[in-house]
Amino acid sequence: MPTDSWINETLYPEWGQRFMVKRELARVQSDFQDIVVFESYTHGRVLLLDGVVQITEGDEFVYQEMLTHVPLLAHGDAKRVLIIGAGDGGVLKRVLQHKNVEKAVMVEIDGEVIRLSKEFLPGIAGDAWNDPRAEVLVADGIDYVRKAADGSFDVVIVDSTDPIGVGEVLFTDEFYANVARLLTDKGVIVNQCGVPAMQADELHDTSLRRAKSFSDIFAYVAAVPTYVGGFMTLGWSAKDATLRQVDTATIRARAEAAGILGQTQYWTPEIHTGAFHLPPYIAKHLPQG
Repeated sequence: MPTDSWINETLYPEWGQRFMVKRELARVQSDFQDIVVFESYTHGRVLLLDGVVQITEGDEFVYQEMLTHVPLLAHGDAKRVLIIGAGDGGVLKRVLQHKNVEKAVMVEIDGEVIRLSKEFLPGIAGDAWNDPRAEVLVADGIDYVRKAADGSFDVVIVDSTDPIGVGEVLFTDEFYANVARLLTDKGVIVNQCGVPAMQADELHDTSLRRAKSFSDIFAYVAAVPTYVGGFMTLGWSAKDATLRQVDTATIRARAEAAGILGQTQYWTPEIHTGAFHLPPYIAKHLPQG
């Protein structure tokens, strides 16, 4: 194969990964970003935004399960969930696997990501788009949280690009203050905070910002093969510190009641509780580290 059949990820200027391309499926310049979907030889279909891998069919379950099941089961009785970003629909699918969820609102700014995911990555979301509990909006998440009613959601899941470009406004003081307001007393928000081995500032800086609006600031980890650099951190911001201290047996019982026990490929009750035990090289970037 000629060398031009490779796609190089552009996340870091001096280090990265590349995929041999079996077939390019779509290349679109939306109003917000450059979107590429291609078929790889190793990881199934891959979605890139502005040259950065967002999701692959081969390992999407790790990120989606940990971003969704951890906050929902830590909460224990989440009925209304707000998803910001996550245009591929994978988080929406995982949220709706929970029987007790009554409403899932998904706000994605770039309708082209949704359109291309439906067309070329249909397995990621499955039937979630058609679930009557789902409300999918092509809109600005900043505006949505600004206008949302006080205490109207139990959990907020932010699945965004890194805090540069289109994703940058999702990491501001104003955004977190509004999220704290729209969450219930036991509310929790999670967001991806990058790979600390390469992006330690991301975890440190967003933790300081989140601490202005939430009393319990932490992170938990997931190992996603195509997010190169080791553990990825998921930022945890809650009003009630006991939510991340729920024991494994209780998490297991909640997962069984929710209908997800045994339905996952990465998440387990033990991994749930273990994910909050951070290696020192990661923990030191948290405010209380």
